[in-house]
Amino acid sequence: MQSRAVVVLSFAFWACGGSKEPAEAPATKSEPSAAAEGSEAESASGEADAKPAPASSGIPKECAKKGGTCVPPKAFVQKLCSGSFPSVGLYLFANKSPWSRGYMRGRTKAWNASGGASDNTWLEFDEEVLVLAERKADTGGMQVSGAGASYDALRWDGSCVTLSSEEVTLDKPPSPKSSKVEWRFLDDNVQEALRANEAVNKAYLVRRQECKGATSGDVSLKCVKADQKLSDEIVSYLRSGGALPEPTKLP
Repeated sequence: MQSRAVVVLSFAFWACGGSKEPAEAPATKSEPSAAAEGSEAESASGEADAKPAPASSGIPKECAKKGGTCVPPKAFVQKLCSGSFPSVGLYLFANKSPWSRGYMRGRTKAWNASGGASDNTWLEFDEEVLVLAERKADTGGMQVSGAGASYDALRWDGSCVTLSSEEVTLDKPPSPKSSKVEWRFLDDNVQEALRANEAVNKAYLVRRQECKGATSGDVSLKCVKADQKLSDEIVSYLRSGGALPEPTKLP
């Protein structure tokens, strides 16, 4: 009886084992499909590799529109004024750029209507700025006396400000001023390019000696003067046609 039970169990085990073979058949048939998918993936990957990567938009070099003031594209201005890009500011002033310049009619408190940070300092009389955008006055279709346009503008220190049409003029004064350029905030490649100029490098070495690494707080009068001298030499170099490489930190 026990021998008969073993035979029955052996048969049952053989039957169950044999029943698995048909179930494996679909998996075997699907292998060519998987290979085909792999081939298609490789082909798609090959096509992707063959296409050049999209180039960085970089910094614009041409006016957004012809006629009137020459300003950069709106999308670029929005990114520029929503962050802090001191080196980009210098780049836009340099390289004989085409952007329209504006000059302050008087001393004005700095503020930024674009939503970005504002340093809450003052723009000085005859200070030079770059015109970034023009804001039309919203009068709801009514004619309002004295309601003029306003401008988004860029200072030499890289900060954006909003100015009314009464606060700025496009007529260049005899000796335009500039906001102070902060050396420590400039990108490394921009600093290196500036130091290639003899006058800038000399001012840099004097400032380093007088300030001894200090950037703020209790510093000597000689340090303050050396810091301003370095800023003046940078502005002078760029106004005379000095070139800069594209900064590493972009909007």
